[in-house]
Amino acid sequence: MSQWRKRLTKSFLGAVTFYTIIPLPRNYETDFERIARWAPCIGLILGGLLGLADTVLEWLSLGVLIRSVLIVILSIALTGGLHLDGAMDTADGLAVCDNKRRLDVMKDSTTGAFGVMAALAIVLLKTAALCDLESYRWLGLMVSAGWGRWGQVGAIALYPYLRETGKGAFHKETLRFPQDVLFGLLFLLGLGGLPYLLEPHRWWMGLAMTVTGCAIALLSGFWFYRRLGGHTGDTYGAVVEWTEALSLCIFVSFGNR
Repeated sequence: MSQWRKRLTKSFLGAVTFYTIIPLPRNYETDFERIARWAPCIGLILGGLLGLADTVLEWLSLGVLIRSVLIVILSIALTGGLHLDGAMDTADGLAVCDNKRRLDVMKDSTTGAFGVMAALAIVLLKTAALCDLESYRWLGLMVSAGWGRWGQVGAIALYPYLRETGKGAFHKETLRFPQDVLFGLLFLLGLGGLPYLLEPHRWWMGLAMTVTGCAIALLSGFWFYRRLGGHTGDTYGAVVEWTEALSLCIFVSFGNR
């Protein structure tokens, strides 16, 4: 049992190291095998940190617009822009009509016009949604971040990987289906029960955010699969970003009721 806990801890710390810029002590051991299973949990942690930061900014009497802008910037900073970079590269690749050249364009480190436009669209959608979200902002941040990363896990599990090597290749090789997909889903289902615990008469909000978050996450992965015939590390990032942005927008519709 102690060895199992040690392996689990090393895997979780590996996920923290890979998906975020959160520093860990040098003497901590990490293991990067099967870290994708932790992605939804990492999303919930990041969403919680963003919610805490938003509360502090509100306490400092900052307006909702500047708070929302700072939260979106902080969300990018905490991940080192990992997922947003993937969304930008994916947009550049999809803009190419020649299917054979798409992967080469996505691999190119130079950002094109479509990548910039995609990044602007994502950032503006998140900022606008946060500006309109009057209550449960912390929950909206956790919901969007959690389901965004679960969508990534779903894409890894369900669709072929298009490159022989790359950052996303070892995710595909080591992921166990369905247990690693269900592992993250349990955390998100637990999050869906929070509204009922806080305000029992708003039980419907937990159900709504669970159903919509799951649907957007799955549909995002499917859409990129249909366009490319599979996934890469870049499209995994795109799934995270677009699921986050769209989930946050939908959350506004029932978070303010």
